[in-house]
Amino acid sequence: MANDSKKTITTWLQEYGDELYSWALFKTSNKEIAEDLVQDTFVSACTNFDKFQNNSTPKTWLFSILKNKIIDHYRSKSRQYTTSYEDYAKPMQMSDDLFDSNEEWKEIAEVNAQNWLDNPEFITILSQCKNKLPENWQFILQARFILDQDSKNICQELEITMSNYWQIVHRAKLLLKKCIELNWI
Repeated sequence: MANDSKKTITTWLQEYGDELYSWALFKTSNKEIAEDLVQDTFVSACTNFDKFQNNSTPKTWLFSILKNKIIDHYRSKSRQYTTSYEDYAKPMQMSDDLFDSNEEWKEIAEVNAQNWLDNPEFITILSQCKNKLPENWQFILQARFILDQDSKNICQELEITMSNYWQIVHRAKLLLKKCIELNWI
């Protein structure tokens, strides 16, 4: 790697490193994984520096690399957890009567859902429950319900079938609801 390219990459690290880390942390909810993904992004940028043709900004190019690293991370995780749902659900009795005909959660308590989202204790419990799910399930829930991504795109990114996707969403919702019931109500 030439001296000029080292300086450029160092400058990019100083300018965009924090933003890349914040994005990776948001997507993974794990500091160590986020750090590794950003490091992998810069290693890839160093390795492929000669391919950067200034058709986009350096920031856009780096975020594109990071996005692919995040997708690769979750692809590998989705292959690890394809049959492990039972391990997460063993202590819980699941039932299909937890959702209404629109696939919305039935009320768990007499508290309005909007009030829950204003309650820091509830948000903490929700986060803890979410973090108990397999990583790829967390990614799917975040992509679907927080980032409002299309299910078809999520399936393509993770290289999973639509059927597998809907099973994961359903099971993750059941486990989240049960965890919240056990820890909040």
